[in-house]
Amino acid sequence: MRFLYLILLLVFFSCQEKKIAKASTRFECQPSAKESGVSLILLGTVQDAGAPQLNCNKKCCQGLFDQADSTRRVSSLGLLDFNTQKKYLFDATPDIGTQLYALNNASKISPSSIVDGIFLTHAHIGHYTGLMYLGKEAANTKNIPVFAMPKMSSFISNNGPWSQLVAQRNIVLQPLVANQAVVLSPSLKVTPFLVPHRDEYSETVGYLIEGPHKKALFIPDIDKWNRWELDLATELKKVDYAFLDATFYSAEELGNRDMSQIPHPSVLETIQTLKDFSRAQRAKVIFTHFNHTNPLLDSTSEATKNVLALGFKVGRMYDRFPL
Repeated sequence: MRFLYLILLLVFFSCQEKKIAKASTRFECQPSAKESGVSLILLGTVQDAGAPQLNCNKKCCQGLFDQADSTRRVSSLGLLDFNTQKKYLFDATPDIGTQLYALNNASKISPSSIVDGIFLTHAHIGHYTGLMYLGKEAANTKNIPVFAMPKMSSFISNNGPWSQLVAQRNIVLQPLVANQAVVLSPSLKVTPFLVPHRDEYSETVGYLIEGPHKKALFIPDIDKWNRWELDLATELKKVDYAFLDATFYSAEELGNRDMSQIPHPSVLETIQTLKDFSRAQRAKVIFTHFNHTNPLLDSTSEATKNVLALGFKVGRMYDRFPL
C-alpha cells in the first residue's frame, strides 16, 4: 500500500512540474478522456525568423541562444477534427517538426498520416519553408495534401528544392481559389481570401475556418488594414475568433528601420481601428505573429498588460479554441 502511495505521489509531482515548465508539454498532464468536435490550437506565435533571431544582440534575444525558450515557435495554427479523426496545419514553418509532434500529441488522433493537410498563406520564409522536412532527406512523406493558391502552387512546382517534393510525391498540391470553400467534412470548411502583402513570389491569403459551432479568421500577415478591400471591424463581427497580424507592437519598435519597407498593422494601430468595439467584441481578437522585438512575447511586459486590460487577447503556445 505504501509503495502504491509513493507511485501516486511521484505521478502527481511530475504533472505539477510539467504544468509550470516552459517546454512544449503544457497539455501533457491534461486528462486523456476522448475528445470530440473540432478545435484550433496555436502552435507558434513568432514572426518568420524566430526568436532569438540571427545576429540579434538586443535585450529581447539575450540568453535565448544559450537557453532557448521552447514556447517561441514560428507562427502556425493547428486544426483538430475529432469527428473525422483528422488534423490539419496552417503554414509550414521552419519549426514544423516540433509543431507536428505537438499537434499529434495534443490530439491523440490515430496517426494514419503525419498530417492530413497543410494550408499555405504565402511564400515568405516562415510560412512555407517547413515543407523541406517532408522530403527524402527527412520524413520522406507520401502524398501529403498541400493547399495553395495558383501563384503559390506555381512557385513550389517550378523552383527547387520544392519542385522535388512534387515530383517525388512527398506532397500533392491542392488548388485553392479565393473565396471558394474547401469542404473538409460536413461540419468543417476552410475558405481562403486575398489580403494585401508584399507578394514577391506568390499571392497572400488569410483563411476563414468554419466549424460546427464557431468561425475563426486567420490573418498572420497583411500590409495595413486600410489597404484591404474588406473592413476589419465588419469581418470581425461575423466570427468568434480572429488571429491577427501583430508583428510589431508599435511603429517605433525597430528604431532605424524604414517601416514602409516592411509594412504591418502595429498592435497599437489595430487597437485604434477597433476602439469602438465592446469588450465582448475585442475578446475575439488573438494577437499573433510577433517579431522578436515585440514586447508582447513577454507575458509580464507593460505592453501585454495594456493589451489585456483593453480586452484583447495575446496568443500563447498551445492555447485551444473550440469550433
